[in-house]
Amino acid sequence: MSFNSYMEYFRFFEQDDIDKRVVKRPGETKLGECVKLGFEGDLAVVIGIPESIGVVANYGKAGTESLWPSFLDSFLNVHQQEKLMGNEISILGDFDFSSLIPEEGVEIKEWRKTVEKIDAAVFGLVRDVFLQGKLPIIIGGGHNNSYPIIKAAALGLSQYRGCIDASVNVLNLDAHADFRKCEGRHSGNGFRYAFDEGYLDKYAVLGLSENYNSKEMLQEMRGQSRIDFVFWEDIYLREALGFEEAIQRGVDFVEEKEFGVELDLDVVGRVLSSAMDPVGVLGVDARKYVYQVARRGKSKVAYLHVCEGATVMSDGKMDVGVAKLVSYLVTDFVKSIGAY
Repeated sequence: MSFNSYMEYFRFFEQDDIDKRVVKRPGETKLGECVKLGFEGDLAVVIGIPESIGVVANYGKAGTESLWPSFLDSFLNVHQQEKLMGNEISILGDFDFSSLIPEEGVEIKEWRKTVEKIDAAVFGLVRDVFLQGKLPIIIGGGHNNSYPIIKAAALGLSQYRGCIDASVNVLNLDAHADFRKCEGRHSGNGFRYAFDEGYLDKYAVLGLSENYNSKEMLQEMRGQSRIDFVFWEDIYLREALGFEEAIQRGVDFVEEKEFGVELDLDVVGRVLSSAMDPVGVLGVDARKYVYQVARRGKSKVAYLHVCEGATVMSDGKMDVGVAKLVSYLVTDFVKSIGAY
């Protein structure tokens, strides 16, 4: 592993970090009793990014830093099963960007400069995961982290595979396209930066809200042959296509090369997030999305990134159930891409 800027902010887990979260019972085997550390897992490496700096840089509410620790408590206490074995998974560790939080009252441009530091650290670590031949599962934080993850996938996979093409595709379930202008880094433009810099080749989005994506941005996206999107309203109101049809359309669009699987929790109705939606897609649909995309795209899936959710928001709102939903999403993903 190469030395990178992430070493200042990333903490590799030790066994005690796992053990203290596992509730053991006689006659039961919890996933946390069997998961691996470092890069020892046969398949996937789980990484936490508990930050909300990118969300605040997009004029949003803080709180997305709360998902990761709550997710761990839930995930590590799932029962090991025949189709979910701990030896497939490593818990690598988590970032701590608390030292980077700007002082109260500073201009928004300072928050956006800080996101660039997060970009560098996340990129360095995730690239090293790809260079180890492992599949990253990244949990928490804002959708600003899509940019360094995509960049890491593009460059890391290119180096690991020994191929010339340093780009990947992405399929995203999200109420927002996050394709806004390159006006300084924040949670609303990660895919735009990756697209403009050539790391993101083809981009498909499912579940976009007609009410919360600008006309200007959608017009730009329509003008790109390498971008496809489906509105929530086309699926649930107008019933122009079913949800599983939308999934297949997205997979068909991106599966010609390795692609990342993105899920922004603000697309799931009534789930506490940085931009909580009272309607959105159902939780069961979010689970179907992760499972079906991984199953249909199997050999081409590059990573899973679940973000923007929270168990405690800065305004005091709480929902501990979000952690259990994300635990389901991760276990569904692992079951789908595993050897069973």
